[in-house]
Amino acid sequence: MDIGGGLLAVGAGLAIGLAAIGTGIAQMGIGAAAMGAIAEDEKMFGKALILIAIPETLVLFGFLIAFLLMQSIGQ
Repeated sequence: MDIGGGLLAVGAGLAIGLAAIGTGIAQMGIGAAAMGAIAEDEKMFGKALILIAIPETLVLFGFLIAFLLMQSIGQ
């Protein structure tokens, strides 16, 4: 593995790591607000569940980028 492959591996790790940190920060506020809304009105559960799931797409995008980067190492 040359230096370019190593840098691609570091980029793949950063893609997943930073996406996970961003998701955690986003869900910190969303989760607390969603639980408060559900405590006041149980009908808000569906909306709260959707709002909690939206930041998870950041991790999926990070995984996709990391996967694509790791595929280019083998070429």
